[in-house]
Amino acid sequence: MAPPRYCSLSPPALPGETDPGPPPLPGSETPPGWGHHFGEAPPPSAPLRVTLHSRVLCPLSLCDDVAERRIPAWRKRAGAPRPDPVQGGKAGGSPRHVAERAGTGGMADSSWLEHPGLDKAAGEEFLREAFQVLLDEAVRKGTDVTEKVCDWKEPQELRELLDLELRSSGEPPERLLERCRDVIHYSVKTCHPRFCNQLFSGLDHHALAGRLITEALNTSQYTYEIAPVFVLMEEVVLAKLRELVGWSSGDGIFSPGGSISNMYAMNVARFHRFPESRLKGSWALPRLALFASRESHYSIQKGAAFLGIGTDNVHLVSTNERGKMIPEELEKEIQRAKAEGAEPFFVCATCGTTVLGAFDPLGSIADICQRHGLWFHVDAAWGGSALLSSKHRHLLAGIERADSVAWNPHKMLTVGLQCSAFLLRDTSGLLQRCHGAGATYLFQPDKFYDVTYDMGDKTPQCGRRVDCLKLWLLWKAAGTEGLARRVERAFACTQYLAEEVKRRDGFQLVLEVAPVIKERMMRKGSMMVGYQPHGTKVNFFRQIVTNPAVTKDDLDFFLDEIERLGWDL
Repeated sequence: MAPPRYCSLSPPALPGETDPGPPPLPGSETPPGWGHHFGEAPPPSAPLRVTLHSRVLCPLSLCDDVAERRIPAWRKRAGAPRPDPVQGGKAGGSPRHVAERAGTGGMADSSWLEHPGLDKAAGEEFLREAFQVLLDEAVRKGTDVTEKVCDWKEPQELRELLDLELRSSGEPPERLLERCRDVIHYSVKTCHPRFCNQLFSGLDHHALAGRLITEALNTSQYTYEIAPVFVLMEEVVLAKLRELVGWSSGDGIFSPGGSISNMYAMNVARFHRFPESRLKGSWALPRLALFASRESHYSIQKGAAFLGIGTDNVHLVSTNERGKMIPEELEKEIQRAKAEGAEPFFVCATCGTTVLGAFDPLGSIADICQRHGLWFHVDAAWGGSALLSSKHRHLLAGIERADSVAWNPHKMLTVGLQCSAFLLRDTSGLLQRCHGAGATYLFQPDKFYDVTYDMGDKTPQCGRRVDCLKLWLLWKAAGTEGLARRVERAFACTQYLAEEVKRRDGFQLVLEVAPVIKERMMRKGSMMVGYQPHGTKVNFFRQIVTNPAVTKDDLDFFLDEIERLGWDL
């Protein structure tokens, strides 16, 4: 097939002085001042650009669309019919006519351009059937306590079962639906009542609806013009989360996970203390020191490495037997860092540590931060949702004194991955000044609306997923009181399980054989619970209960199943 021909379109020399009318199209009469030239395709190295009021190089099949975008005055003419390049400027026409009239030879067989490139009717029918598979296999079976949590297969066997190869030709809808069923069948059912392996679990139907709508709309939350509903929605949801923290104002943004929220906190704290770091980098800074407990999330270490602070400059503070940071030890570490010539700038307290679920004493830590002038960040990714409950929010007493907070509603609230909020007490635009780049193709200052609603420059990301809808829809359905009951149910389940463990004989011995029991439970698919060592303690099972579908029977089953799986050990 011959290479596609291209046209270059030249507007009048002084754009904006007069409206030249509709731009010319191939085969149409060229208005005064316009030039339209045809030729072979440019070499592969030549850039293809579309700009306002400049010479444009574009494929012939697109030149009418390009031209339409080039003259705002013509585009704004409401209801103006598109000129037909074949019929002397009358409405109608198509890219095919353009190609044929221009004598492009190889483009004459492009009649397929007259129609959309997707079969909408077939696509909608496939979606209807795929949604039914989703409902039957993932939602109904995935939450059915009589079904397996997983159908475990070794990697090589699973590769063969799934037939993961990508081929040159497509497959019929029936085969694709079978593949959808296979993907669901062989995946771990994290919404199952007996999946307790991670800090997230369960399925909320309202949140799932929000997730599906988010995927269907497929927008990026950086400007009001492309995501108006979600910009306003995010603002409301973040304000509500800040209110629960105890702030009447502030700032924030949804981020790609709690680890990234913690990194944002470190970066903003460094910029706040050393604004020159944005321009001059680490070379202009003293050796920095930051502090977190020995039970803190590993993202603190990774963040220090990622930001160029260095893991050697992360001071891990000792904890008590319950996993809580010891304030007196924090004071000692700060003094030691200063004595070594480092510059302390950041303290991270944890509310809900990953292993023990400990809540650091925020009030005492805040006093130390205030005394030394340090940024006080609270990683409440796991435990932040306790703020919703009047019975348990005391665990986070003093959080209102923090400079920043990380909170993951996708954990205890069952919102679904991912939903992570980074919250700031600052109202001066610190987040924007720290991360903003002012890309002129997105964040033009002369837009026709209030550009303060263009929130995307507050984050190092460009494209940013919509993470607020699923939480907003869940909150609308359950209300704050319903969410509080969900949190209190999780605490009640944990309390019940702890009492049962104390009551039953023999569970201390089970701790020493956790890996064997974990393998047996995975192969059986009856449940999924994580294990790990802790300090000098041997492996133990880390049971996490946040799924609102969990009942007393499931908790009893957990203990009974461990006894059954380890009876011979």
